[in-house]
Amino acid sequence: MPQTEPHIVTPLEASRIVGHAEKPHDLLTALLAFAGLRVGEAFALRRSDVDLAGCLLLVDENLAEANGALVFDTPKSHQKRVLRLAPSLAKRLGAYLDQLPGGDDALLFTMAAGKPLRYNQWRKAFFDPAVSVAGLTDVTPHDLRASHGTWVADRYGVMTAAHRLGHSNASVTTLHYARPVAGRDAQVAEASDAWFSGHDDAPGARRGHDDDGDGSVGAVVSV
Repeated sequence: MPQTEPHIVTPLEASRIVGHAEKPHDLLTALLAFAGLRVGEAFALRRSDVDLAGCLLLVDENLAEANGALVFDTPKSHQKRVLRLAPSLAKRLGAYLDQLPGGDDALLFTMAAGKPLRYNQWRKAFFDPAVSVAGLTDVTPHDLRASHGTWVADRYGVMTAAHRLGHSNASVTTLHYARPVAGRDAQVAEASDAWFSGHDDAPGARRGHDDDGDGSVGAVVSV
């Protein structure tokens, strides 16, 4: 678990980072920010994990380093999941898959030589430069995942955020990832004024969780 408070960015700031990332690592970065993937989950994605027709992504594998060796395993806590992607992101993934060599087992993102990505190399070569050019500082790949959890929890509820992030317990989501969004306390006070007057149609109130039944969010930020 992260030991420091995550740097929560806005969707616009995340989009700037994605926009300044080198191709195809812009897509990988978008999956961290707009699908809430762990870095190792994004590194382990294969062609067969993408369902373009349904705008779905199967997250069933994780790539980690152990004593310098790369190890493929199930996601953390073995929480496999299916995520709904923004249609615009799925479309861009489809265009990328059209020119990706290899069969269904091919990794989506690799180093130039076709070898699996290593976190430190990838971050130094592709992620940190994009953050810098976007005019931001102190943003880590994990911060994009935490930001996604915050956006989803704020709009759709913590249970949906927990599903998106692959948490078996929503308390993990609130303790380590999702954070209060600035200005919400003032909106609660405004809502409370309406409630006190006997009305429940308060400005800024969320209408349920807008959940698709499978825990996926039907409308996520497009990039």
